[in-house]
Amino acid sequence: MYDKILVSHAGTSAGDLALEHAIHIAKSSSSEIILLHVIEDFPHIPVFSLHVSQAAKIKKEIAQVTEEMKLVMEKEMEKRVKTCTKNGIKSYLKVVTGLPAEEILKIVKNQKIDLIVMAKRRKLKGIKSLLTLGSVSRKIIENTACPVLMMDAEKK
Repeated sequence: MYDKILVSHAGTSAGDLALEHAIHIAKSSSSEIILLHVIEDFPHIPVFSLHVSQAAKIKKEIAQVTEEMKLVMEKEMEKRVKTCTKNGIKSYLKVVTGLPAEEILKIVKNQKIDLIVMAKRRKLKGIKSLLTLGSVSRKIIENTACPVLMMDAEKK
């Protein structure tokens, strides 16, 4: 039923829970899993208040930090890929930089994803928590035609 499952993973225990569910689904449907981690872009620096050389130096340092973060997350996410392999599931890792919702939607479109599995974070308590989704979750649900399985980060 599902050929390709996208698991959006932030490197958290909630992401691990989403991956567990994706593995379970993949086992029963011979699916492959694409494990995605998005490193958010740093906000743009106010270059108008800096000398050109200062702005260039800051931009270079931000690029270096982003690259270091990417290497760390690739190493961390590779552990999750090994978990998929141990369960007999073909999997791929993608670590990209950008806005999470946009990057998820790009991969859904370009890779022809059949199911998205991701964790959601609840920040509100009580009845309001039933009616709200985070901005990334909302954008994904509103802008894709494929099914989305949202795992609750606070409940197991």
